[in-house]
Amino acid sequence: MAVAKQDYYQVLGVDRSATQVELKAAYRKLAVKFHPDHNQDDAEAEEQFKRVAEAYAVLGDSEKRRRYDAFGHAAFGGAGEGSGGAGGADLGGLGDILEGFLDDVFRRRSARRAPKDLRYNLELDFEQAALGTETCIEYERHEICGHCKGERADPSATTPECGACRGRGEVRYQRGFFVASRACSSCDGSGVRSEARCTRCSGSGSQPARQSLEVKIPAGVEDGAVRSVRGAGEQTPYGSGDLHVHIAVKPHPIFNREGSDILCEVPVSFPQAALGDEVDVPTLGGKVSMRLPAGTQSGKVFRLRGKGLPVFGGAGKGDQFVTVVVEVPQKLTARQRELLQELAATMDTSHHHPKTHGFLDKLKHLFD
Repeated sequence: MAVAKQDYYQVLGVDRSATQVELKAAYRKLAVKFHPDHNQDDAEAEEQFKRVAEAYAVLGDSEKRRRYDAFGHAAFGGAGEGSGGAGGADLGGLGDILEGFLDDVFRRRSARRAPKDLRYNLELDFEQAALGTETCIEYERHEICGHCKGERADPSATTPECGACRGRGEVRYQRGFFVASRACSSCDGSGVRSEARCTRCSGSGSQPARQSLEVKIPAGVEDGAVRSVRGAGEQTPYGSGDLHVHIAVKPHPIFNREGSDILCEVPVSFPQAALGDEVDVPTLGGKVSMRLPAGTQSGKVFRLRGKGLPVFGGAGKGDQFVTVVVEVPQKLTARQRELLQELAATMDTSHHHPKTHGFLDKLKHLFD
């Protein structure tokens, strides 16, 4: 008598309304839990792993899931465990699922062996970022062991290779149609016999070392930019990683930045704005004289061409935009107050204050 199959949704532990993302997450969690790598000589875990893979082979495919929801296991030729079912009817699809899972396992193992990239946070002054600089940074990384040259075995060892894995660091085994691998327990995945390991690096092939490096920062680099130095990361017997220098630019007390342009504010007095004057304006190249025409209004923006930052990765320079702020004195002497009152009495807002005159006209029309 055939044994009835367990509902695929129950196998994966999800509701029938589960999304494809939820199905995939449930499958991966259970596949890792019951994988033969983690359950050696456990026949029940192996069977459960097969059931999980079979369930996902159906529910993970939109069309097969639709058929299963409508007809159950009968949609795939039978309801019995040994009648062909979903797994027997589509063993190729199941094989693809398993192959993809095992590929993920092997990729993660390869990633653990791959040399790591390193990050260095570099803080620059505004001027250093604007004009470019060359600076020396110091950091720690793992470098190839000088004693064993990355071979992990002591140079004096005559037969360093682990006999259990033949120096590969992992052993493969097959159970049914599953082919898997795991780190060799005899050598802890190093591929070298414990008694033959390098005494300097304990068989890792690399050692921590202090590194100094000259880094060139191009003119015009922006806050948040990343400069990568190939091969300056971790060194392992499998290769070298990269060093990623993350740049943070300190704020400037006067200048702000928009792309390759510089923005700044310059305070001037009322007489300077009213009568006109020559004012000193700070730039990255030093002070420059800027002509302030008579009658300059507060908030007026002047452009100093070519006084901005070098265009990063391009040619030429940006501009500097200077915003004039007319400053009103907070305290006046008696004589100053008297003079201002005399000035106010002689001024006609319609001629001397056109913005005020226009504003009053708008108010008049608004409330008439």
